[in-house]
Amino acid sequence: MDKPKQPFRKSKRSFRRRLPPIGSGDRIDYRNMSLISRFISEQGKILSRRVNRLTLKQQRLITIAIKQARILSLLPFLNNEKQFERTESTPKTTGPRTRNK
Repeated sequence: MDKPKQPFRKSKRSFRRRLPPIGSGDRIDYRNMSLISRFISEQGKILSRRVNRLTLKQQRLITIAIKQARILSLLPFLNNEKQFERTESTPKTTGPRTRNK
């Protein structure tokens, strides 16, 4: 009836450590579009630091680089192409309107 007392142990799961998204050789610069585009959402927003898994210093440098690229027209401020697409489901009438009485 006596159970041997064992101290509480955490589970021995092996966690795979994720690689940092920015390597030591990568230069954070407004001209490095392949690097910058990884940290922007589909709508054109800058992703948060928690999503990017960046350090505070790296996030600041990425934000500055994105803003510089936007000002120099290398990146769009907004990426909402779907808003401007026109649907053909509503036909337009071009003739004069007549009132029904």
